[in-house]
Amino acid sequence: MNYISLFSSAGVGCFGFKEEGFDCVASSELVKRRLEVQKANNKVKYDNGYILGDISKQEKKEELYEAIKYYKEQEKVEDIDALIFTAPCQGMSVANHKKNDGTIEKNSLVIEALEIIKEVKPVFFIAENVRSFMNTNCIDHNNEKKIRNAFSDWLSTDYSYKEFIINFKDYGANSSRTRTLVIGTRKDRYNSTIINELLPSKEKPKTLREVIGFLPHLSKMGEMSDNDIYHNFKPYKEYMRQWIENLTEGQSAFDNKEISLKPHKIVNGEIILNVNKNGDKYKRQSWDKVAPCVHTRNDIISSQNTVHPEDDRVFSIRELMLMMNIPKEFQWSKNYTLDELNKLPLIQKKDYLKKHEINIRQSIGEAIPTIILQKIASNIKNIVKEEKIEQNSKKTENTNEQLQFVL
Repeated sequence: MNYISLFSSAGVGCFGFKEEGFDCVASSELVKRRLEVQKANNKVKYDNGYILGDISKQEKKEELYEAIKYYKEQEKVEDIDALIFTAPCQGMSVANHKKNDGTIEKNSLVIEALEIIKEVKPVFFIAENVRSFMNTNCIDHNNEKKIRNAFSDWLSTDYSYKEFIINFKDYGANSSRTRTLVIGTRKDRYNSTIINELLPSKEKPKTLREVIGFLPHLSKMGEMSDNDIYHNFKPYKEYMRQWIENLTEGQSAFDNKEISLKPHKIVNGEIILNVNKNGDKYKRQSWDKVAPCVHTRNDIISSQNTVHPEDDRVFSIRELMLMMNIPKEFQWSKNYTLDELNKLPLIQKKDYLKKHEINIRQSIGEAIPTIILQKIASNIKNIVKEEKIEQNSKKTENTNEQLQFVL
């Protein structure tokens, strides 16, 4: 089976389709360093399927369509089985305090995906985005409308689809992440009754202790686990440590009683407190609660829910990977395997992290937990398998009827 991924970042989420044995026909991504991570994981079946650039440009769409045509010819298949798209959500996220009128253009990238679905006609499609996704405005060829209405205008003739607002922690993900999933299927293949069967199965949420509690503690800035380069203490300004070092689980540095221990800056000798817009900055997390939502700025203690339950640091890359269900075999660099990285001298390890750590962390924060799309991929396989069994059964029945008629 096969799939296409649009706005795929480093390919963390749709790695779940690869884990289920799907061929990736094509993958589009605007940022080269993210696409390089996909290449490190040999994501796409044929190299012309890596589409780097702005998919809203017609020449990039044509490049995509050519890659699809080539795959179909080489593999002798008629259909694209699934298409996944996760359009950038800057204009929709409640965590974005810097919204402006330009974000509606970013929201409008959804239209590019809907146009591609209309052209490619995959059997299934999966869209993932923030909670407010379908109720957000976009520009559809000069007309402003709700994204929900754009879906209807582009796809309702050919597709049955449903929208779900779920917290991934209830469906196997190791961290809290409330998102909208829109799942659809082509009407000429399946009716709408199968859509609920595509949702991931539910699981009891895991606590942060269950997910990362077995990893060794890191107490010194710059410290790194001997056998795992990705389990490291990312340094920050030393004077900030006093703001968080005495916090108990669930406390924020803004809860400190002494003003000098609250996050601040000094202006003309006067303490000016930092703004705490979200209420979860400089906050020490709790071992026995579900891991928090992982954001793109997971590299700094001043961001949302980034401070370890005991250590005076942000979560390590390895901890974030576990929180986002990213398999250990996922490669972040095409030049080194994990074993090769772990055998490097310490100075080379630090050089590697200096070059790659921010890209890795941001890619994790942008991702869908791998397990979510892996479960959907598995469900798609099961539905297609059942369809084939049913078709073969009908063929057998027809053959038996013909034989009885002859006899």
